[in-house]
Amino acid sequence: MPIDVTGVVGRGVVDESAALSAAACLFRSLGEPARLTIVRHLTLGEHRVVDLVAHLGLAQSTVSAHLACLRDCGLVESRPVGRASVFSLCHDDAVLGVLAAAERLLAATGDAVVLCPVYGNQGGPSRIEEQP
Repeated sequence: MPIDVTGVVGRGVVDESAALSAAACLFRSLGEPARLTIVRHLTLGEHRVVDLVAHLGLAQSTVSAHLACLRDCGLVESRPVGRASVFSLCHDDAVLGVLAAAERLLAATGDAVVLCPVYGNQGGPSRIEEQP
């Protein structure tokens, strides 16, 4: 059933299934710990890949792959500076809002998600994805 996301009848009507699918894609883009760390680091301002590599302790190719994913999702952008690329968030306020909401929800649930048998520290998303 279509939902009106703007509150104005006849404008902004989207397919609820498509909207939920897009939201799930957004959460998956932030669901990998290294990508989430990159996003949180970029809330502090622009960074070069080499800076993020040093902060994360990951290989340059791994950081670049995560940045490419975040760029493809429309969350980060880059600009050339000399021979380096400098990355920044595309939508600072919106990203900060999502991160703040996540922190509030974690506080409200007592971090119960960590104990979740599927998505907690002991589980993994493969358990659900393998189900029909």
